[in-house]
Amino acid sequence: MRILVTGGAGFIGSHVADRLLADGHTVDVVDNLSTGRRERVNAAAHLFVCDLRSARLDGAFAAARPEAIVHLAAQAAVPRSVADPRFDASVNVLGTLAVLDAARRVAVRRVVYISTGGAVYGDTDVLPTPEDHPTRPASPYGVSKLAGERYLECWAGLTGTPTLTLRLANIYGPRQDPQGEAGVVAIFTARLLDGAECVVNGDGEQTRDYVYVEDVADAAARALANPDATGVVNIGTGVATSVNDLYRRLARQVGVTRPARHAPARPGEQRKSLLDAARAKALLGWTATTSLDAGLAKTVAYFRERNPATKETRT
Repeated sequence: MRILVTGGAGFIGSHVADRLLADGHTVDVVDNLSTGRRERVNAAAHLFVCDLRSARLDGAFAAARPEAIVHLAAQAAVPRSVADPRFDASVNVLGTLAVLDAARRVAVRRVVYISTGGAVYGDTDVLPTPEDHPTRPASPYGVSKLAGERYLECWAGLTGTPTLTLRLANIYGPRQDPQGEAGVVAIFTARLLDGAECVVNGDGEQTRDYVYVEDVADAAARALANPDATGVVNIGTGVATSVNDLYRRLARQVGVTRPARHAPARPGEQRKSLLDAARAKALLGWTATTSLDAGLAKTVAYFRERNPATKETRT
């Protein structure tokens, strides 16, 4: 199958592209390289350097002629969405509409949209949180991703094209950028290997559902292989891990005994996020197979490989 991956030069998107290529598909990538990196793109995939909001997007679609799309490209920084909600909406809402419009013109037969669990649900009354729980986004980012889901549903009804939304939990693994706002695993790993202090906001007992990135790529591959699966599916482990516990696990992997420093809590930070992935198992046959410690070990090994100076870590 010919598959177009938007955001395929990014952290998650590049893993998705790699998995689809390994499965024997033809893969094209659209990425404006604002946060993505050219070197992450598999040599077997063709890269179109193009913003979703550019008039050149139609040309990329016309050249690629995709049969299916995995739409990952997004403005994904919650703080930036708060500081500049108009920019956030221009990428996540107008950009998604541009992708769907281009997809209609080339008669795409399947669209998989990558959304977010925590930011869309917000703080919930039920943990693990199922897909039918009311959505209460507390940031413009959450609102814009939810709007993308709603446009996707509308577009599917108008075109008759089967679509599926994957709401992801907190994703970690190799290629994640330690300089970003998101990605506490990457941030902690890079700082621990550099011998730098790690900062935990608040008491550190806030919990998240951490999913290894290759498990997410597996979910995307299964979503494409199951065109009868439609609607919304959570992608998570169903296991809650506190920030304190995450730090302890990473410090143990790296060989650091120094405790983290605690700073004031971030205003409005979600206290608990945990996804119920039972529907993913029922519809896609998917469950997360990488344990947290195994995934952290792979992540630490990746960061060590990229920075040989960190092979001996100060405690």
